[in-house]
Amino acid sequence: MAAAGVVANGPKEEKQAVGIDGPTNPMVTPLLNDLYQFTMAYAYWKGGKHNERAVFDLYFRRNPFGGEYTVFAGLEECIRFIANFRFTEDEIAFVQASLPPSCEIGFYDYLRGIDCSDVEIHAISEGFVVFPKIPLMRVEGPVAVVQLLETPLVNLINYASLVATNAARHRFVAGKSKLLLEFGLRRAQGPDGGIGASKYCYMGGFDATSNVAAGKLFGIPLRGTHSHAFVSSFMSPDEITEKSLKSSDSSNICEDFVSLVQAWLSKLKWSQLLGGIFGETNQSELAAFASYALAFPKNFLALVDTYDVMRSGVPNFCAVALALNDLGYKALGIRLDSGDLAYQSCETRKFFQAIEKEFGVADFGRTNITASNDLNEETLDALNKQGHEIDAFGIGTHLVTCYAQPALGVVFKLVEINNQPRIKLSEDVSKVSIPCKKRCYRLYGKEGYPLVDIMTGENEPSPKVGERILCRHPFNESKRAYVVPKRVEELLKCFWPGRSGKEREELPPIKLIRERCINQLNLMRPDHMRRLNPTPYKVSVSAKLYDFIHFLWLNEAPVGELQ
Repeated sequence: MAAAGVVANGPKEEKQAVGIDGPTNPMVTPLLNDLYQFTMAYAYWKGGKHNERAVFDLYFRRNPFGGEYTVFAGLEECIRFIANFRFTEDEIAFVQASLPPSCEIGFYDYLRGIDCSDVEIHAISEGFVVFPKIPLMRVEGPVAVVQLLETPLVNLINYASLVATNAARHRFVAGKSKLLLEFGLRRAQGPDGGIGASKYCYMGGFDATSNVAAGKLFGIPLRGTHSHAFVSSFMSPDEITEKSLKSSDSSNICEDFVSLVQAWLSKLKWSQLLGGIFGETNQSELAAFASYALAFPKNFLALVDTYDVMRSGVPNFCAVALALNDLGYKALGIRLDSGDLAYQSCETRKFFQAIEKEFGVADFGRTNITASNDLNEETLDALNKQGHEIDAFGIGTHLVTCYAQPALGVVFKLVEINNQPRIKLSEDVSKVSIPCKKRCYRLYGKEGYPLVDIMTGENEPSPKVGERILCRHPFNESKRAYVVPKRVEELLKCFWPGRSGKEREELPPIKLIRERCINQLNLMRPDHMRRLNPTPYKVSVSAKLYDFIHFLWLNEAPVGELQ
């Protein structure tokens, strides 16, 4: 992955004038495309249609994971791509070699000259909660150019929104107080999947990642300690040659930290409250913990399930943590990575609390417990029902691979050309597009929750606070309701003005997008958010747009003839 600031395409002077860096991933170029976009672009050019003004909507048809909401993500990368969209000579040569030799040479001269200076992008702000049918992006410009943007834009939005939604769903089940750590890099679908997952899981409400590259690129907090390999690499405490450790205030030096650890282990073994819980612990594990504490006395967190959690791992951790405490350090906690996580966390908490009570170590009973081991929404929910003492969850495979649903199903549909509305029909009503250039609004009720999203024609008057508005289902005649909104929010904002002269919305840093996402999720009514049988959120059109959709539908649908 390229660092932000590396321009993938386009002349430097344009990039500097616009002030937007190229895509994070240098593979995001105009060639990140389906071949049929180039064949259509040639046919448009050949037929003299290439400069006709077209409007496309980018949206999705169904919320993922059986839920009733989606988090919109990926917009910044789309704007970076559009801001730097130019073909290089090498790319044009490859396109020429890939198309039939009958294609006229003038088409490749046309490709040399195109950019997105005449393209206009309106979009919902990144991090917003969004719903089916509502345009996430409205892309307007010369039809051939916009057609060449379709595949990259759909690609950049699809996974980003899917994994951000997955992260938000995990956050909802885990609860606001738990620390969520994204540990998915090694299981992600390649480097790009790993980088994207770290970025968009953080955006969706996770607190940190193990992915160092993502930390560098996006400023995401990093977390991580050691694996089972580190623990099993030790044979005995005799391997530790450098045993001295300065106190946290540097006022004195403990010359033999390992002996201090062993002294504490002996005290624990014969303590009144802990007697009989464990006997002889694994000494190689104790050596590993002591060695790690010597390396990171301020950041000691131990993986305690290499041999036996309660008979070895937890007692060994506590002996090291108490030795560190004598020197003014506070251990961070433990990680459980296998077995019955609910039971082990509860037993571990009792162990910590007994130490605090017997030895008077302040706050030791609240020492952090982290759990990992193929966690997903279902296991988090099960842990909540069982009762547990886990403070943080490390989640990987199911999160970053979106194991429960592999794709969002984003589509990109023509809704207007040369000011003429267009509609795509289907026997499957869910696949019928909503024609014309639209404006989209979110209407809020008296309790502050969003009630309904409504689409109107571009030139219709905006909904007003306190004004009774008829909201209609786009296709079902009987589904309609009046709404008197207490607040009205317009959703589509201009993120790329082209030549329109409109003011461009700034792209905020990822931390602000994350805050926006969390605030958006908090605004939603709880019944829309729940895991089981969530209430569908209403998406509607104005009465005028409803009438026009059905007029156009009847006008475009062929009339059958019975024989």
